Amino acid sequence: MEVEKIILGLKAKHPGEDEFLQAVWEVLESIKDVYNEHPEFEKASLIERLVEPERIITFRVPWVDDSGKVQVNLGYRVQFNSAIGPYKGGLRFHASVNLSTMKFLGFEQTFKNALTTLPMGGAKGGSDFSIRGKSEKEIMRFCQAFMTELYRHVGPNEDVPAGDIGVGTREIGYLFGMYKKLTHQFSGVLTGKGLEWGGSRIRPEATGFGALYFVNQMLLTHGYDIKGKTIAVSGFGNVAWGAIKKADQLGAKVVTISGPDGYIYDPTGVKGEKIDYLLELRSSGNDVCEPYALEFDEAEFIPGKRPWEVKTDIVLPCAIQNELDGKDADMILKNKPLCVAEVSNMGCTAEAVEKMLKAKQLFAPGKAVNAGGVATSGLEMTQNSMRLSWSEKEVDDKLHQIMQNIHEQCVKYGKGSDGYIDYVKGANVAGFMKVANAMMAQGVI
Repeated sequence: MEVEKIILGLKAKHPGEDEFLQAVWEVLESIKDVYNEHPEFEKASLIERLVEPERIITFRVPWVDDSGKVQVNLGYRVQFNSAIGPYKGGLRFHASVNLSTMKFLGFEQTFKNALTTLPMGGAKGGSDFSIRGKSEKEIMRFCQAFMTELYRHVGPNEDVPAGDIGVGTREIGYLFGMYKKLTHQFSGVLTGKGLEWGGSRIRPEATGFGALYFVNQMLLTHGYDIKGKTIAVSGFGNVAWGAIKKADQLGAKVVTISGPDGYIYDPTGVKGEKIDYLLELRSSGNDVCEPYALEFDEAEFIPGKRPWEVKTDIVLPCAIQNELDGKDADMILKNKPLCVAEVSNMGCTAEAVEKMLKAKQLFAPGKAVNAGGVATSGLEMTQNSMRLSWSEKEVDDKLHQIMQNIHEQCVKYGKGSDGYIDYVKGANVAGFMKVANAMMAQGVI
C-alpha cells in the first residue's frame, strides 16, 4: 500500500476536506505494515473501498425562527461503513459542521465501533445549525424540520444516530418525537434518549466515564495509580462533565475546564457543588468560565488561552477536533505528564500526535479513549431490543469491561519490541482488521 498515492488521489477527488484527509492519513500510516501482509486485501481493492463512504445524504433544513423569518441550514448524514452492523454515530449541531468534518468523524467512528466488539457500523451526521442563542421553540422547530428528511434514511436495524456536540437529551427528544409521528413506530432508532422513553442509565456521562476507565488502565499497566493525580481537562460539555465526575470518583483532581472565552484554573479541584454549578451554566447556553470564576474565589479565569500551559499529571482534551496543536504538544512534553489521552474526537492535530509518539509520551487516541459513549449507546440499543432497562451498576460494569477489552486490543497490536505501547497504532490495527475481515467475507459490495 502506497499511503502517499492514496492520499493524493483522495485530495484530487475531495479538495479542501482537510479533516477527512488527516483522519485517513493517520489510519493508513498505522495499518500499512499489517495491510501489506495480506495480499488478498490489495486484490480486493479493500482500502479504496474503505476510505469512501457507502452513502452520503445532504439536505436542506428550512425552519421558522421566533420572528417569523424562514431560516435555512444544511443537514448531513454520512453512512460510512456497515460491514459489522447497522450504521451508528452521533449527530452534531454546530456552526463548524461541514462535509469534511462529517466524513472524518464517520471514518473514525467505523474503527471506534469495531473496537467496542459490539455489532455497529460507522456513521456521522449533523447540521451547521447552532443551538447557541436559540430559544426552546426554535430548537424544537429545527429538530422537527431536520427529522422530516432524516427519517427516510434511519431505523433500528439500518442507522441509529446518537447525540454529539449541540445534541443532548432535549434535542434527541424532539428528533425522536418527530420520527415517531412520521413513522408510527416506537423503536430504538435514536440513542441518548430520556430514561422514561427508552434511554440507558449513565449514557450522558458515558464518554467521560469510559475515558477515565481507559486512562486508569493505561496508568495501571505502567505502574501508576490515578488516585491523587492532577488532570487538565478542556471543554465544559457532556464529555468533560463525565470525565470530571469519574475522575473525582477515582480520587483524581481536575484543575481546569475551558470554553471559547478561555480557561479556568482551580487548584482546589472541580468537584461536588462545582460540578453541579457547571451543569447549570452549560444548560444556560452561555460561556461558563468567567461566571465560574466569579462564583468560586479560589478559581482563576485566564481569558483567550487554553489549559495546556498548566502542569498536570494527566492531560485530557475533551472539547473538539484539533484543539491541541504542535505548540501545545511542545508545552505539554516540557511539563512531562504521565499520560495524554484524546477524549474528544481527533482532539490533537497530526503534528501534535507525531510529537507525542516521537517523544515516547504515553498517549492514546480518541477512537479508543472515547469509545465509551458509543459503547453505551450500543448497550442502549440492546436494552431497547430486549424491551428492558438495566440498572446503573449493570451498565457501568459492562462499560468498564468494554473499555478494558479495548485497552487490551491496543496493547496487543501496539506494543513494540522496546516495550513502548503505541496506542495509536494498536487502536487502528485492531479496528481495521475486524472491519477488513468482515468486508472480505461479504464480497465486493
